[in-house]
Amino acid sequence: MVSNDLHIVIDIGKSPPTVKTVISKSRSLVSSAPSLNLASATYITPTFWFLFPSIHRITLPNTLPFCCSSETKMSFTATKFAPSPLPLNSSPPRSNDKPLSFSFDHPKPNPSSSFLGSTRKLLRFNALTRPHAHPRASPPVAAVLLEHTSNLLVTKEEGLELYEDMVLGRFFEDKCAEMYYRGKMFGFVHLYNGQEAVSTGFIKLLKKEDYVVSTYRDHVHALSKGVPSRAVMSELFGKATGCCRGQGGSMHMFSREHNLLGGFAFIGEGIPVATGAAFSIKYRREVLKQADADQVTLAFFGDGTCNNGQFFECLNMAALWKLPIVFVVENNLWAIGMSHLRATSDPQIWKKGPAFGMPGLHVDGMDVLKVREVAKEAIERARRGEGPTLVECETYRFRGHSLADPDELRDPAEKEHYAGRDPITALKKYLIENNLANEQELKAIEKKIDEVLEDAVEFADKSPLPPRSQLLENVFADPKGFGIGPDGTYRCEDPKFTEGTAQV
Repeated sequence: MVSNDLHIVIDIGKSPPTVKTVISKSRSLVSSAPSLNLASATYITPTFWFLFPSIHRITLPNTLPFCCSSETKMSFTATKFAPSPLPLNSSPPRSNDKPLSFSFDHPKPNPSSSFLGSTRKLLRFNALTRPHAHPRASPPVAAVLLEHTSNLLVTKEEGLELYEDMVLGRFFEDKCAEMYYRGKMFGFVHLYNGQEAVSTGFIKLLKKEDYVVSTYRDHVHALSKGVPSRAVMSELFGKATGCCRGQGGSMHMFSREHNLLGGFAFIGEGIPVATGAAFSIKYRREVLKQADADQVTLAFFGDGTCNNGQFFECLNMAALWKLPIVFVVENNLWAIGMSHLRATSDPQIWKKGPAFGMPGLHVDGMDVLKVREVAKEAIERARRGEGPTLVECETYRFRGHSLADPDELRDPAEKEHYAGRDPITALKKYLIENNLANEQELKAIEKKIDEVLEDAVEFADKSPLPPRSQLLENVFADPKGFGIGPDGTYRCEDPKFTEGTAQV
């Protein structure tokens, strides 16, 4: 039931702790649950909830205090979550998905389920596919339902910002595909279509001073962090006006100005860099006593990375030193052509967090509002100095691994399923249905993005190629570049240099 004020009384003098009673404001007994096992209780916030072994639901509040005394009472006001008592799951959906809930069911992998990936013994944000098996008045209190209520809404300004960033990412990647096939780009180009809710949901909550470390699928992360479209497009064109002066290309976006510490071509390569950045923040704050050292680092990587040693080493270090970092797994279910379910002994990546002493969470990565809700808590937790968080965002890419991939290995039914859960379409529907925006406003944003990208392409196309003298710059400490003489010419072109008689 939903009451204006409920008290959950927990007796933690026993081992394991047990929930004794749930009491309403009038002190009447709502339920008694002496058999409830809290041995698996974890860090409690609006996002990181109890993990209980059985299935039943009660509404919980925006903030839950948890104290270590012989008998702990947790009080909350249900009206902070809902303006009036609501039956469970009666709220309208926030997107084209079904109502938001936490699920503690343990289904077997099923291609017809709402997620085609990590489905075994998974704590997830999930769509309800059947009515609750337990009546609402059942005595046991054994799990938590997060009601879909007004505290999850975004403002009009926030909603339009999210929509514009996601549309920018999608349209930019579509333009990249067009330019690639027209011969304007070379090498491997990995597009982000379908995964925009993850980048937008996390990065748009950051401050400019915060750090982002990306992967080879990094264009949209750069855009979300504020790197101009002109600079990213020019980099893809290999031009001197690119964010890396044309030397990085698709997989190596970098911007010191925006604290984008790079895209990395090898999987797992960026995680130690992100961990080092987080360590530097903690060192500057605690050792150098810099009051403004409150930055947070986001490390993005995919499901294929999570079986690599660097991933585990960095989880250990981050938890050991309580570093201000959030590890964001963009689980798009495929590592090039290898299914996540075939490559991992336990496909539940989020579970690796608690193994190292940090919260682990799985979220619907196709819903930017759900991602944003989780991201906000994880980022704020890191900024407060409470340590790292591992977040698994289950998402899907709408194109092949790269533009060189014919994408023939994935089941067409699987691709069709996720195309129907397009995160941009879902956000658009949500904004309109909740009167946060109208069609004209959203079309104006799309038109604006089209103009921005046309300008970016024109700028990149007209920009100069890097000079030959730039080739070996930034390789060694020589400010003129290793291999370049004082007169600006290549030393290797001097016969005396190759003979070993040149003065160096």
